[in-house]
Amino acid sequence: MAAGAFAGIAEHTVMYPIDAIKTRMQIINPTPSAVYNGMIQGTYRIATHEGFMSLWRGMSSVVVGAGPAHAVYFATYEAVKHLMGGNKAGEHHPLAAATSGAAATIASDALMNPFDVIKQRMQIKGSGAMYKSMFDCAKYVYRNEGMSAFYVSYPTTLSMTVPFTALQFLAYESISTTMNPTKKYDPVTHCLAGAVAGGFAAALTTPMDVIKTMLQTRGSAHDAELRNVNGFMAGCRLLFAREGFKGFFKGVRPRVVTTMPSTAICWSAYEASKAYFIRQNDNSQ
Repeated sequence: MAAGAFAGIAEHTVMYPIDAIKTRMQIINPTPSAVYNGMIQGTYRIATHEGFMSLWRGMSSVVVGAGPAHAVYFATYEAVKHLMGGNKAGEHHPLAAATSGAAATIASDALMNPFDVIKQRMQIKGSGAMYKSMFDCAKYVYRNEGMSAFYVSYPTTLSMTVPFTALQFLAYESISTTMNPTKKYDPVTHCLAGAVAGGFAAALTTPMDVIKTMLQTRGSAHDAELRNVNGFMAGCRLLFAREGFKGFFKGVRPRVVTTMPSTAICWSAYEASKAYFIRQNDNSQ
């Protein structure tokens, strides 16, 4: 759990500015001054008009939530994988990898979803004038939209994160087992396998991520139809009517660019921490 907490914080904080740009690119029906067409253009506009540090607005919510959420995430992953026999050296168990990944994300997203809502609200253009801190944002959302606002996107989040994590863990275990059959600590293997697995899973699950962003930011929209979207299918219908099929892949490039290094960092940090604790346990015996 300690290794997972460290990995989660490292993953989210390093690539946070690109994630902020991805969020803004995915917002539906923005004002003309809030249209972002790419990572370079988005970075330049945010940095010049709102200040360079605004790229990190809302990161405190991720830091607070990512630690416990990823602790639960990796603890569940290891427990389920062990129960399904997925830890044997030299053997590849794709079903164990996919199942343990799906179980891990169901547990961790229950903790992380409210923090993710706060993060995305604070990433929106002009949010600095509305929220002074993550606690201020949380109070505003609760007061105006109720507790349900923190979980209205949870089913949609799971529709994205369960296949994302299953695909990522399946790809990671497949690649890492091929590169390192003994399953001993190897930083190069963990980094490369994590990057490829993350990018692959991120590209395939972008449509669900777009709908998740819609649901998590709807309370800040001025569009009445958008504010009344209450679920995944309603979000899909509105997005297709407004922007067509291409709308489902808004922000795919920054999502992949964010996910590849962040999952490489996550797996590298996790495996390094786990190897450290294993050595400590062995030395104490």
